[in-house]
Amino acid sequence: MPASPAPHHPATRRSAGITQLLLLLSGSCMSVLGAVLIAPVLPRMTRAFADTPGVDVLVPLVLTAPALLIALTAPLAGIAVDKIDRKRLLIAAMLAYAVFGTAPLYLDSLGAILASRVLVGLCEGAIMTCCTTLIGDYWSGARRARYLALQTLVATLSATAFLALGGALGASSWRTPFWLYAVAAPLAIPMLAKLWQPSAPAVHQRLPKLPWRELATPCLVTVFGDVVFYALIVELPYVLTEVGVTSTGAIGLVSVLMSLGTAGGALAFGPLAGKTPRVLLPVEFGLAAAGFLLVFATASPVLITIGAVFTGFGTGMLLPTLVTWAVKRLAFEQRGRGTGLWTSTLFLGEFASPLAISAIGAGTGGIRGALAVLGVVTAVVAVLTAIAVRRSDRPRHVFDPA
Repeated sequence: MPASPAPHHPATRRSAGITQLLLLLSGSCMSVLGAVLIAPVLPRMTRAFADTPGVDVLVPLVLTAPALLIALTAPLAGIAVDKIDRKRLLIAAMLAYAVFGTAPLYLDSLGAILASRVLVGLCEGAIMTCCTTLIGDYWSGARRARYLALQTLVATLSATAFLALGGALGASSWRTPFWLYAVAAPLAIPMLAKLWQPSAPAVHQRLPKLPWRELATPCLVTVFGDVVFYALIVELPYVLTEVGVTSTGAIGLVSVLMSLGTAGGALAFGPLAGKTPRVLLPVEFGLAAAGFLLVFATASPVLITIGAVFTGFGTGMLLPTLVTWAVKRLAFEQRGRGTGLWTSTLFLGEFASPLAISAIGAGTGGIRGALAVLGVVTAVVAVLTAIAVRRSDRPRHVFDPA
């Protein structure tokens, strides 16, 4: 019988600092880069491959395929993280990301480009799992919670920057933005020098089992939470167009304001990191629900913007709450697999969000009706999470009290 995991692990005698944090936050941005960078050039790609059968379906998949692959493969990356080596897997994934990410610069077939994007998704799943796991390894308690919130903040701000940068670079050619994927290769050099593989507290022939009961609720709530997170990110331009806002500059400004709301929520999580999910989740889902319902109830662009900022603030607090809730339950030998599972559910929600809104909208007569339904459901979830979390926050054994 393998030994039971220890409540604490001497992750390393070395002390992680700002250098390690910056490297791990930079690595976490790679999945954001993959998700938004090429969005502005999709129409140009569609025109470039107009003769390809099914181009209207294949080109959007170039953008969304990595998210689906992360959802499917992050648990496998988590197993590799626990069984092999966090650092080596991260370095290998960063180098492969640079190779596959820049492949569309010279590929002439839309099918080959889509295949390269599938491989980018594999790399992103490994990178995100490794970076989040190492944050959990290097720090604990309130500092870990703050840094996981900072991970959300940096990802949110980088998404805004990457969208603008992708649009600017795409003005010359739809291929140009793909050069940015090469940044992962030089970033791997300081990672190789400054990061380290934490040592397990004991050698196990078999990895200890995951605390499935304790992980189930955070992961299920994360799927729904990410549907909520991405709903307005994807649909807000359509809502604004419906109420008469047609200027791309105005639409972009409202999107930036919502993004700043998300960043504000992530910043607000830091001082609240000591609060339990039972306290935070109802507030976060409640704010998101209020924002959705305000967007539905008004045709005023100003009020729609206020509703979007409400939702952004709530979801900015939500993601660090969810990842902290999941990671704090894991011992060292479980953290990679648990983080991989959580990452999988996160990106499953991202992939499902536009599909869910479209399906609901088909029955409600449009996007704003779908957002109203989502607002009501989110309000109900705010109440249900308070009940469910109260029960799941009574673990039989806590490996790493945060």
